[in-house]
Amino acid sequence: MSQICVTLAFEDPTRQAAEHRALVARGVKLVEYRLDFLPAGADIGSIVAGRAGPIIATIRRTEDGGRWKGSEDDRRRRLEACASAGAEYVDYEPDAARALPRVGATKRIVSMHDFSQTPADLPAIHARLAECDADVVKLATMAREPQDVFRMLRLVRNAPLPTVGLCMGEIGAPSRVLGAVCGAPWSYAATDETSAVAPGQLSFDAMRDLYRYESISAETLVACVIGDPISHSLSPLVHNRALSAAEIDGVYVAFRVPVDGLDDFIRDARQFGMSGVSVTIPHKEGALRSVGRLDEAARAIGAVNTLVFETGGETHGYNTDEPGALDPLEAAYPRPHGDVSPLRNRTALVLGAGGAARAIVYGLVRRGAHVVVANRNAARAEELAAGLECRVVSWDERAAVPYDVLVNCTPLGMHPDVDHTPLETAHLRPDAVVFDTVYNPEPTRLLRDAAERGCRTVRGSEMFVRQAALQFRHFFGCDAPPDVMRGAIHQRLPAGGGSK
Repeated sequence: MSQICVTLAFEDPTRQAAEHRALVARGVKLVEYRLDFLPAGADIGSIVAGRAGPIIATIRRTEDGGRWKGSEDDRRRRLEACASAGAEYVDYEPDAARALPRVGATKRIVSMHDFSQTPADLPAIHARLAECDADVVKLATMAREPQDVFRMLRLVRNAPLPTVGLCMGEIGAPSRVLGAVCGAPWSYAATDETSAVAPGQLSFDAMRDLYRYESISAETLVACVIGDPISHSLSPLVHNRALSAAEIDGVYVAFRVPVDGLDDFIRDARQFGMSGVSVTIPHKEGALRSVGRLDEAARAIGAVNTLVFETGGETHGYNTDEPGALDPLEAAYPRPHGDVSPLRNRTALVLGAGGAARAIVYGLVRRGAHVVVANRNAARAEELAAGLECRVVSWDERAAVPYDVLVNCTPLGMHPDVDHTPLETAHLRPDAVVFDTVYNPEPTRLLRDAAERGCRTVRGSEMFVRQAALQFRHFFGCDAPPDVMRGAIHQRLPAGGGSK
C-alpha cells in the first residue's frame, strides 16, 4: 500500500522538530524535510539525526522550485551530511546524483521538477533518472491538460522502478490521489490547507480522511466528477464520505476538464479503468458524443450527467438530475390516489435553459405539468422548448406567469453573489412551491424570501443528494447512505461550501 509523506518546510529547526513529533503522534509514517527553508547556518547533520521518524531529506535549488541560494558544492556537502546522519531517503536531482556516491543504508530518490509543463517524453526522462543509481524515481510536472495526468499515471503504472509521479496545479491534483492506484510508493501532502509547498498539494487530513489514500490499491474502484470550473465541487466530499460509511473500496476525485479536452478525457478515463464519471457544467451535452447507449431520460433531455464504463467497453449515459429533482418536488405536495403525479395540471415556471433546466422540464412535462420557460438567452429557451413541449416567455415577462411551481435553474444567488435572486419577493406567490437548484448558500435568498411569503420550499441540496445517490449506485454497485451524503453537505456549506 502507498503511504502519505507530509512535507515540512520551516525556517525554524525547533518548530520543524516539534511539528514532526506531532505528525508522528497523528500516525504519519514518512515526512519530507525541506531543508532548503532552514537558515544557512543550520546544523543539517544534527537536525537529521534528531528526527522523530523516517524522513526524506531534500535541499531544493531555486531553479527546481526550492529556496536554496548557496553554492552547489555546499548543497551537495549538506546532502551527503543527510545521508551520513542516517536519513531514510535523500532526494537528488540527476546532476547531484551522478556526482554523489551512496552512503550507508540511505535510499536514493532521483527527481525532476518542471513547473511549466508536462514534457512529452516522460518515459525517456524516467529512464535517465533511473540510470542515476536510483531506488525511487520522482517526477513532478505542471499539468496543462487532463491528458498530462493520465500520461503521468501510465508512467507510474508501467515503471520498472518504484516511481512517484504527480502533476501539479489544479488540473493535476487528481494525480496526487490516483498514483496509489498505479503503485506509487507514496504521495506528498501538506500539514494543513494553508501549508502547501507545491501547486495543487492536498492536506494530510484530506488525503487520509477524505480520500483514504493509504487504503487505495490497484483493486480500488475509481470514479470522478468533471467540469470547468470544478474546484468548489462538493461531489468528492459527498461520494467519498458515502464510500467510507458503506465500507466500499473506492475513491472519487474531481477533474477540471476544459471544453476542448472532453473527448480525450473520456477516452483516457475509460482506458484507465474508471467505473464512471459524473458530468457537470459545461459538459452535459458534449458528453453525448462518447455514449453508446442512453437511458430514456438522457435521450429525451439531450444531456447526460452520468457516464458508466461497462466491462465490455461500451459507455452508458444516464441523466439522474431528472429523478433527483422531481422526487423532492413531488414530495412537496400531498400524493393523490393512484399513480397520478401531484404535479399534473399545475403550471411550472422554470428559470434557466441549461442542462439542469432541461432535465427538470422533461420531468415536469412527463408528469403532466404545464411548463413555461424563461431564460436571459431567449434562443436557448426556444431551443429547449422546441424539444420538450413547453412554452417560452421573455425574461422580462417571467413575473407575470401565474405559476404553481417555481424552479430556479440559473446561477443567480449562488456564492459569492448571495444577494442576488432570479425573482424579487413581490413576485413570489404565497401558495406556490419554490425550488432552487442552487445550494450554496443554503438557503439561498430566493428560498428565504419564499419562506417569508408563505411558500413551500425545496432546497437544492436535496436534488444533489438524490441524483448523487443514483450515480453512486451506477459507479459502485450498491445503495448509497443518503443521510451521510446530506450530513457531508450540511457540514461543509456553513463554511463556504461549493457548487456541484
